[in-house]
Amino acid sequence: MTDAEIQAERRRAARALLASPLMTTERPEFRLVRKHAGELAAWFTQETGWRLAIDAETARLYKTPARLDDASRPARAPRTKVAFTRRRYVLLCLALAVLERADAQITLGRLADGVLTAAADPALAAAGVEFGLDRREERTDLVAAVRLLLDSGVLHRVAGDEEAYLSEASNDVLYDVRRRVLAALLSATRGPSTVETAAPGELLSLLTSEVTPDTEELRLRALRHRLTRRLLDDPVVYYAELPEDERTYLVSQRHAITRRITELTGLVAELRAEGIAMVDPDDELTDVRMPEQGTDGHATLLVAAHLATADGPRTEPQLVELVRELAVQHRSYWRKGAAEPAAAADLLTQALDRLAALDLVTRDGTTVIAKPALVRYALAAPTVRKARSRS
Repeated sequence: MTDAEIQAERRRAARALLASPLMTTERPEFRLVRKHAGELAAWFTQETGWRLAIDAETARLYKTPARLDDASRPARAPRTKVAFTRRRYVLLCLALAVLERADAQITLGRLADGVLTAAADPALAAAGVEFGLDRREERTDLVAAVRLLLDSGVLHRVAGDEEAYLSEASNDVLYDVRRRVLAALLSATRGPSTVETAAPGELLSLLTSEVTPDTEELRLRALRHRLTRRLLDDPVVYYAELPEDERTYLVSQRHAITRRITELTGLVAELRAEGIAMVDPDDELTDVRMPEQGTDGHATLLVAAHLATADGPRTEPQLVELVRELAVQHRSYWRKGAAEPAAAADLLTQALDRLAALDLVTRDGTTVIAKPALVRYALAAPTVRKARSRS
C-alpha cells in the first residue's frame, strides 16, 4: 500500500472511533481500527489523554469529556431519536446493574423483573423515581434503554421482537449478554465503588477526575489534552469561554493543535477572532446537522438567519410568532399541520435545541441570545449584476 492509502485507512479508523467510541466486530471499520491500533493509541494518548483498548470483540476509546456541564447532546432512542429523559437514564443504569449479575442469556421479561426489583429501592422512591410495567408508556421507556444496549452491542437479540413486548408484556424477547462489551461500557478514570460522596452533583466530577499536574511540562500537556478534547467534541470553542490559562495556550498553539487534528481526522480548522471550529467537509462527525432537509430543518435555518441579523436578543414568544409567520409563508413546502397555531411552539423548541447543541445560541430563561458563530447563517442581501453591453 502507498503512504496515501495507509493514511486514508488510518483516518477512516480514527473518524469511526470518534463517532462510535465503543465499537464491536459488526462495524466495518473495526478491522481498520485493529490494523492501525498502535498508531491510533499513541496519537490519542499523546494529544488527548484518552486510552484506546482493543481486543478480539471490541475497540473502546475511553473518552473523558472536557466539559461536564453540557446537556445539549443527550442519549437518544436509536429508532425514534427522541432524547432520553431522566427516567430512561435511571432505567438504563438499573438494566446494566441487572445484566452485570445475569447469565449468558436473558429474556426481556427477566430483565424487566430485575429492574422492577431494583427500582423499589427506597432511595429511588425518595428521589421521585417510580417504575412499573402495566402501561405501554412504561414499557416503552424500558424498551428504549434496551434498544440503546442493542445498538451499543451489549445485547444481541436471539429471538423475539420488542414491538410485540410493547403490545403485551407476556410477549418475550431473548438476548445474548456480551460481557466484554458490557465491561467496556463505562468510561471513567476510577471505579464507581471507590467514590464515597453523598452529593449526587459531585459524582460525575469524581468519576472523571484526573491527577493534578505538578510540573510545568505536565501542566502544559494537560492543557493540550483539554483543548484537543474540546476541539474534537464541541462544535465551536470560543476564546471568551475558556479559562485564562487555556485561552492563552490555545491562542499560541492553535495552528499546531489544529494541524495535528487535521492530519489524523481530516477535519478542517475554521479560525476566527472569536474562536475555532473544526469543520467536517464530509458532514459525518456530527450529532446534529445544519442545514437539514424537511420542515424542522428549514424552520431551524430560518430562525438562525433571523437571530444572526437581529439587533439584539429575542424572547421565545417573539420567536414563536416568527415561526407562525414562516409557517404561513412556506405552507406549500412544510408538512401538513405546521401552520396550525399550536405547532409553532414545538417547531421553535426543536429549532432552539438544535442551535444550542451546535453552540450557536444561549438561552437565559425565555431570552435567546445569538453567539458569534451564528453569523455564518446570516442571509446577505442579493447582489444584482448589470449585464455587459455588447459593442
